[in-house]
This record gives sequence, C-alpha cells and structure tokens, in this order.
Amino acid sequence: MSGALEGAVSQLTLAGVPNARVDAELLVGHVLGLTRGAVQSKAITDASLDAAHAATIAELVDRRAAREPLQHITGRAPFRSLELAVGPGVFVPRPETEQVVQFAIDALRAVAVPEPTPAPELVEGPPAGPIAVDLGTGSGAIALAMATEVPHARVYGVEVSPLAFVWTKQNFRESGATNATPIFTDLAIALPELNGTVSVVISNPPYIPRAAIPRDPEVRLFDPEIALYGGDDGLDVVHQVSATGLRLLHSGGTLVMEHGELQAAEIAELLRADGWLAVASHPDLLGRDRATTALRP
Repeated sequence: MSGALEGAVSQLTLAGVPNARVDAELLVGHVLGLTRGAVQSKAITDASLDAAHAATIAELVDRRAAREPLQHITGRAPFRSLELAVGPGVFVPRPETEQVVQFAIDALRAVAVPEPTPAPELVEGPPAGPIAVDLGTGSGAIALAMATEVPHARVYGVEVSPLAFVWTKQNFRESGATNATPIFTDLAIALPELNGTVSVVISNPPYIPRAAIPRDPEVRLFDPEIALYGGDDGLDVVHQVSATGLRLLHSGGTLVMEHGELQAAEIAELLRADGWLAVASHPDLLGRDRATTALRP
C-alpha cells in the first residue's frame, strides 16, 4: 500500500492540489473503507493492496489530479458533526462556514424556551421554540447544523436551484432531524407565513462579483455559478437577504451573513441603510472579516 499512497501523493502534488497527502490518504481510505488513521497505519506496515483496489485508487487519483473536488469524488463532505451528500449542482460546504454558523447557533440557544403546558397533547400548532431560516441552503449544511445542535428550534432551509435542491432533500432526509424542513422557493418570497416570527436568519449567499474569476479550479470549474456570483458588485443576493430577513425576523432577531473578506465595510453600509441595528463584522481564524451579524429593529 505504501507505494500506491506515495505515488498518489506525488501525482497530486505535481498537479498543484493543496494538502496532497491528506487527499491521497482520504481517497485510499474511501476505496478501502478505512479511516485516514487506518490508512496511515497500513502504509507504515506496507500492507498488501489487491489489483482491483489499486486500479480504483489510481482512477480516483487521476480525477483529483484533474482538480475535481475531493468531495465530488467521494460523494461526501464533512461539516461540523455532519457528513453530507454532495455532487454536481450543489456548492460544497467549506470549513470556514462552520465558524459562521456558530453565531446563528449561539443566537438560537439564547432564545428562552417557554415552559411546557400541563397537557401538551391538547396544544395545537408547532412546538414552542425559536425559528431559524437558512436562505440559500444548498446542501443543507447550515440549516442541519442548527437543527441538530439546537434541537428545540424549528429550522427551514430555503433553496432556489432545482439541481441543488436534490441534494438538500437527500441530506435533510438522511439527517433524521424532524425539526428541519427543506423549502424550494425564491428567497424573496420565502415563508410569508413566518413573517415577524423568526429568531435567526442566516445566509451564505453568492457574493463573488461577476467579473471576478475564482483562482481555484475546484471552485471555478465545479461549483455551480448560481452559488458563486452575485451580480456586477457581488451584492445582488445580499440585498435580497437583507429584505427577506427584515420581513421574517421579529424585533431583536438576528441576521448572520457570510461574505468575502473585502466586503465587510460595504455590506455593513448596506445593512445600516436598510435599517439594521448593531451591525458588526467578525474575523475568521485567519483574521479575515468573513461574517457580519445584525439585529432587526
């Protein structure tokens, strides 16, 4: 096995794949049904590798060397405590979004939950608890993280792309989160029945300006354009999120938005002009302003 693994690392390194060794170990583990740690252990002992497995590994390494995303090859993407199904037509969730969704989770957990009534079976309507809406949910990563980590909340994931919504539905179904609901509709008209009742609205909207070309081939060639580009200035969908957030949230409700590292000041100005309060940008682990929060007046 060690020869196949080292060959994969060399091939991916020459192709310019970031973290080539990690990807090589994950691909080998995917084929063999092993964890990355188990792959490392078997490589140290130079465990045998049959011809069929070796051929499959070589095929998958070729695909990764062509810069097809690792997650498309394995069909899975980790996100916080989740493992999501992904593939062509849906945006692959990024590790930096795991930090952004924490703002929404913290806001949901801070909402007081009413005491249960003596006879809850006699109470009509949905269970008491905060409501959260993820606008542009894609794979469902953000919505399902909120639903599974704040189980007393009701969470709705809104998606407009029919290609992405295939993955949305699959992940909502696989998660088993009965408090999470996928919704296929335009962001601007989503969930009018919830107007003024929502505690948290979160979005990772498309924010790349139309003329900007992503450097990474995995993004440029494989992520769907609808999830990347936000008009000439990158803010077309940001305006929609602001308007829909103001409609859905109750007074004091929280808006959380992910964005590009150079957009914080412009988005803060946009939100303040729309009437949002307590607008604040937040750095990621590398010190880049990648998230903005605000409160509905």
